[in-house]
Amino acid sequence: MNTLIMAGPHWGAAGGIAPIFPIVWALLWAGFIALAVVSWRRGWWGPRRAHAAASPTASAASAASPTASAERILAERYARGEMTDDEYFERMSVLRGGSS
Repeated sequence: MNTLIMAGPHWGAAGGIAPIFPIVWALLWAGFIALAVVSWRRGWWGPRRAHAAASPTASAASAASPTASAERILAERYARGEMTDDEYFERMSVLRGGSS
C-alpha cells in the first residue's frame, strides 16, 4: 500500500486534490446548518407557530382588553409629542375606568 502512495504525486495527502476535501465537508456542514436555521425560522421544522391573526390567544387577548387599540393610539400620540404627560395619564385613566 505504501508503494502505491509513494508511486504517484497525486496519491499523497499533501498533493493533488486532497486539500479540497476538508473544504467540501465544511461547506456541506455549513449548508446543513443554514438549512436547519432557515427551516426553523420559517416554521418548516420545529414547533409550529400560528400567525397572530389566526391565533386563538390573540382573539382572547383582544376580548379581554377592549380598550387595547385606544391605548395603543394614545401611546403613539404621546410618543410623537402630540400630548403632554398630564393629558396622556388623564386619558389613560379614563380608558381604564378610573376617575379623571
